[in-house]
Amino acid sequence: MGQRLGWYCAERGAERVSPLPPGRALAFGAVGERRCLGVRRAGRWIVCPYGAVLEGEGVKDQCPRCAQLDRSRSVAADTMADDPRPYGVYLAYFGPGLVKVGITAAERGAARLVEQGAVAYAWLGRGPLMAARRAEALLGSALGVPDRFAKEAKRAARGALPPVPERVAEVGELHRVARGLAGWPETLEPVAFACVDHTELFGLARIPAVGEVAELGGLTAGAEIVGEVVAGVGADVYLRLRSGGGGGSGSGGARGASAEGGAGGVVAVLDARLLSGWVLGVARGRVTTAPVRWPVAGDDERGAEQEGLF
Repeated sequence: MGQRLGWYCAERGAERVSPLPPGRALAFGAVGERRCLGVRRAGRWIVCPYGAVLEGEGVKDQCPRCAQLDRSRSVAADTMADDPRPYGVYLAYFGPGLVKVGITAAERGAARLVEQGAVAYAWLGRGPLMAARRAEALLGSALGVPDRFAKEAKRAARGALPPVPERVAEVGELHRVARGLAGWPETLEPVAFACVDHTELFGLARIPAVGEVAELGGLTAGAEIVGEVVAGVGADVYLRLRSGGGGGSGSGGARGASAEGGAGGVVAVLDARLLSGWVLGVARGRVTTAPVRWPVAGDDERGAEQEGLF
């Protein structure tokens, strides 16, 4: 269940995946234009009939018309109320005070939790889709438990996680309170508390502390990323970028020296969804030329972008 990078060739209708284990070297550049991936149906991709070009900075990998078609038959968009499959209701922990409720098809197991980058999780119940939806809504209205968190909040929490027992205790207390709520759907079978932690799966111990991780921005044609995989959490890939010798300009170079920690390279996080739709070719250079954004001291959610070679 480790992190992987998926590849698709529209001309051949072929798909493959590349594992991204720690230590794996990556060196690629964006080629041509970023295009809409189309729609996935019955386990295969249907090519975008419009050949739509996407902007490089966003994480959306579909054009508006393909996205609309995708949501016409989607559990997330509440357009699949007739889905007969059983669903699981879960609590997902991302950091202190960051516990959300969600649902996923039972046949997918913990795949959805891994995709979201949940540090730990526990199941609350299993049953029909609409019963799972009612339980999700109940936790939101009665306890104020959200169904999502911003990417920035998740990333910040990873750099300052408490010990595993404290994580388990926080999830366990919410599980206990949730199961005691009046109005729990009768058709939703309760699940005894059992917390699963993803420290080893994600390699959380290898992620630097808050303020010591840069962020890789969206690609443009010709931009290159050269580095080595440090860890992988959900869609986020942590890379140790290969240094360009000078390491950017001014404060960017100084910040890079701090983040290197003597290990020989700045650590930056890349949302792998930014790669979707690009043709990725072999990097021609030896350093990363994609934009790198550093967090501003005292503000983990906003940063100054430093252009340069890393």
